[in-house]
Parts: sequence; C-alpha cells; structure tokens
Amino acid sequence: MPLTFAARYVARTTGRIPQTSGRHGRVLARAIASSSDGAAKTRSGWGTLRRLTVIGLASGTILGASAFLYDARAGLAAAASQQEGRVQSTTKTSKRTSASLSELVRTYVVFSFCSVPALVDWAPSILAALTAVPGLKQITEAVVRATFFNQFVGGDTAEDALPLIEGLRAQNTGCLFAYSVEVDEAEASGATKDREAGASAEEGVHKHVVRETLHCIDVAADFEDKYAKGPMGRRTWVAIKLSAMVPDAETLRRFSKYLVDHRPQISPQIAFPGCPLPTDLDVLAAQSVSVDQLTAADIAALRELREDLVAICTRARERGVRLIFDAEYSWYEPAIDAFTLDMMRRFNKIPQKKRQSWFHSIPEEHNTMNVQPLVYATYQAYLRRTPEYLVQSMAAARNEGYALGVKLVRGAYHPHELVAHPSTSASADVSLASPSTSTSLSISPDPVPPVWTSKAETDDRYNACVRTLVGAVREDVQRRGNGYPSIGVLFGTHNWESANLIVEELVRQGLATSNEDGTVAVEDAVAERVTMGQLYGMTVSLTNYLVNRVRSSSPFVIKYIPYGGLSEVMPYLSRRAIENKSVLGNGAAVEERRRAAAEIWAKLVG
Repeated sequence: MPLTFAARYVARTTGRIPQTSGRHGRVLARAIASSSDGAAKTRSGWGTLRRLTVIGLASGTILGASAFLYDARAGLAAAASQQEGRVQSTTKTSKRTSASLSELVRTYVVFSFCSVPALVDWAPSILAALTAVPGLKQITEAVVRATFFNQFVGGDTAEDALPLIEGLRAQNTGCLFAYSVEVDEAEASGATKDREAGASAEEGVHKHVVRETLHCIDVAADFEDKYAKGPMGRRTWVAIKLSAMVPDAETLRRFSKYLVDHRPQISPQIAFPGCPLPTDLDVLAAQSVSVDQLTAADIAALRELREDLVAICTRARERGVRLIFDAEYSWYEPAIDAFTLDMMRRFNKIPQKKRQSWFHSIPEEHNTMNVQPLVYATYQAYLRRTPEYLVQSMAAARNEGYALGVKLVRGAYHPHELVAHPSTSASADVSLASPSTSTSLSISPDPVPPVWTSKAETDDRYNACVRTLVGAVREDVQRRGNGYPSIGVLFGTHNWESANLIVEELVRQGLATSNEDGTVAVEDAVAERVTMGQLYGMTVSLTNYLVNRVRSSSPFVIKYIPYGGLSEVMPYLSRRAIENKSVLGNGAAVEERRRAAAEIWAKLVG
C-alpha cells in the first residue's frame, strides 16, 4: 500500500512514471498502472454522470416547456371561449389590475402540483419527513412559503395582509378576514396546539386565538372606516372557528354528542346534525351539572367559550364588523350551531322603530355602527339536513325578531365525513381525508352518512337553497326597504353555474337590473343583503367575472383571506390542496393552471 500511494504521488506531482528495477520496481509499476486505470475509470464515471445529468435536465426542460405551451394554448382557447360567451360584455369595462409575472409563475407552479392527485395524497407525508430533518426543514418551509403560503394566505399577521386588502378594495372587492388556526385531528390536544400557535404557557392557544380575533376585528374596522362612515357598505368581515377557541376540540365533540342524545325532537324532524334550539346551552347555566358525557373541565371550557364569544361579538358590534361562524366537521356541528344561535339571538336583534307616547318619544334601539345581520351561521349544502334546516332557521328568526345571517357553501370536509361514518368508511377514498380520521369520530345516529355521497346531489341542493334565499331577500326588501335587513346572505361558491344562477335569480326576482352591455346593477338595499365570496388564491377568473358583471356602490364580491404564521396555517394549506383535488372537482386545478399559463404567455409574448 505505501508503494501504491508513493507511485500515485510521484505520478501526480511530476507527471512522470518513476524508473525502478527488480521486484520493487515491478510492484511499483503495477501500482502505477492500477492507479492510472482507476483514475481513468473515475473520470469516465464522472463524465457519464455529467452527461446523464445534462440529458436529464435537457429532457426535463423540453417536457416542461412542452407542457407549459400546451397549457398556454388551452388557457388561451378557454379565455377566448369565455369572452365570446359569458364575459364578452364586461371585459371592456374591467379595471382590474393584472397579476405580476412572479405571481402568475407561482400560481402555475402551485396548481401544477394540485393537478397531480398522487402528489397531493403524499404531500403531508413528504412535508412531515422533510421538516423532520434539520437543514431540510428550513429549505422546505422556504419553498412552502414562496408557493402555497403566498398563494393562499394573506400574511403572517393582520397588518401584513393590509396591502393585499387595499389592492382588492381598489378593484371593488371586499375581504373576509380570518386568523387561520385550524384543528388538526391528529393533534387536537391543547398542549400540542400551544407549541404550534406560539401562545404562552400561561395563556393557552385558545386564549391567544380569542385575543387575536379581537385584534383582527379592530384591524378590519380601522381599514373599513376609511371607506364607509356608517353601517352601510362595510365589506371587511371576520371569520372565526370555534374549535380553535377551546383548550381541546374534543370538548365540542362531547358536547355535540350530548346535544344529539338530549335535544328535544322537533317537527318536522331535521336530519343529523339536527337543528339548534334556544335551550341547548341551558346545561351551562346550571349550578351543579351531573352529566355522564361531559366532564367538569368540559363545562368550564364551554362556559369560557360563551363568555369569549360574547366579548368578540360585542367588539364586532361596536366596530361595525360582521362575523362569520365557520362550519366544521359534523361531529362538532351541534355544538357550533348551539353557540351560533345563542349569539345570533343576542346580537342580531332587529332594532325597533321609534315609537311615540303621550309624553315623549321612545328612542329607537340604534347604534350608528349596528350592522345587521352581525352574526352569520354557515350552512353546508352537502349536509342532508340543509334545505329543511334553512327553512326552519328562517321561520325561527322571523318569529323571534332577529336577523338571520346565512353563509351558504357546499362544504369542505366531504371526504372526512364519508371516511368517518360506518356505512361509507369501507368504500370511501381514504387518501382524500386526514390520516387520523376514523369511524370513532362520527356521532351520527343515522344509518346513512350526514352528507350526500355525490357531488351532483350537493350541487342540486346548493342551487335549490340559492333560489330559496334570493326569494327571502326579495320579500325582505319589499317589506323593509332600506331599513335594517332581517336577512343577509353570503354565497360562497367557486362554481360558475351557481355563480351565474345567483346573478340571474337576482334579476329574475326583480332585485337587480340587467343592462344592455350585459352588466347587472344592484341597488344598495340588495347589496346590504347579498354578497358573494371565493377563497383567496382560487378561481381568480370567476372573481374577476363577477366583479366586472355586477355593479354596486360597495363590493359585491369578497375574498376569504386567512393569515397566520406558517406553522399555524399548515392545516389550512393542506385542506386547500385537498379541496383543489376533490371539493372543487371537475378539473378546477387544471383550469387554474392553464389560466396562469395563458397569462404568462401573454406577458412574455404580448
């Protein structure tokens, strides 16, 4: 071995083969020859590797360019088809600012990822593996921040999102603001959430969320005060999730199970998750509680939640900011419904008109910032109960004299619901749900799952609810005019057919006027009662179309804009990827990818 190293050293330093004789010379010669052969093989191996790398990069570039060109052509063709049909009359009047090249490239990359089901399925596992390795964790988080985070999230803080909200308002688009801390079913315990949300050990994450929600309301109100001096036309709202406002989300599940088992039956009967009643929270007011399904800690947490919601709603009423109580998994819904109804009955009371007596005027219960409805409940069209539940809700609000706030959506947890229910767990697509979802989570007593099993059934119910709600708005406008509304509706949809149906129903029922250029004019009395919304970062073309077509003095369309630290919003980002694959369906991610490719091509080529 020493001779081998010596031979290599001499050959490398002098460039000559040392001349020796005898046995040592022969050994040295063989060592030199062996060293030369090894070096040649090494150089040959590296050369082959370089050639393969170059070929791979070239092939990848060619394939990527080909895919991009195909997407660009398809996107341009789709845009031309839209211009000939549904948006031809409004493109000339568009004042929307086009996205920058970097934003379009980001959109293309994100929706290219979302277009590959296998990548979406494995994304949580891949992220978990990469973020577990020091060094790779920082690189992975940087990539996620530059792509998915910037595509779907407004910023790390409420203040960070203000430039985005300002830009949207300049385009006559409002904002549904949300501090986005969602419950990961695998990490529902309070201790885990404390670490992720950055809350202090003394405070707890749920109190941090409450405090941040109050701050979010103030930021939204301060922004809105620049555009609307009174209660009319305020289009910066705040969304909240109740599962993030308790120490342990299991408390909501246990309370929901208690309500399902003990809530009195009503007629007609409403399918699971049932219908909330004013008596649902009576158990929290009892001096002593003896309930097998609820622990003392549960009762204390629920009482605290009620107090926190009162504080949040009080701040929102003072600042003129509407609140959207988001829907969640069906095993949380009975509890969420109970608290939402409680807040609605308290804060959505319609102010009484001024009355005269013999001696003096009795003043109207009026606050200059008293927007109504203040509290909105979320109705998920994929739940079997929704059509009947909606009718019951409208009747209850009318009988008790409070304004009904309705956010109508299709629903974002469909795969989880099918996996969780015993009747469909075996046939459900497990890849679309969280790995921790199991039949042990379902609390439904019904033999069928709480959701419709097909998207077509959900679409039919959504559109039926649209007609019902627009009819209720028409009756309210006729009865109350520009007075306080007794109903307000936020239609959340990424579906072109449903979006057009909403606008057409407004025109058909006399709530909007169709102009010769294809635009639709909506008066203030209607605009205060009807709004449409989409998630930030998704279906930009639909948002642009609605903003261009519907004309009103205040934004008719709002975008749901979450904010929060990267680690806090990861569950939200995971759900966005799942939604692009399943809930939106029908190739929505592919359409978004092609739209971005077409706009990139237009910017590069002109």
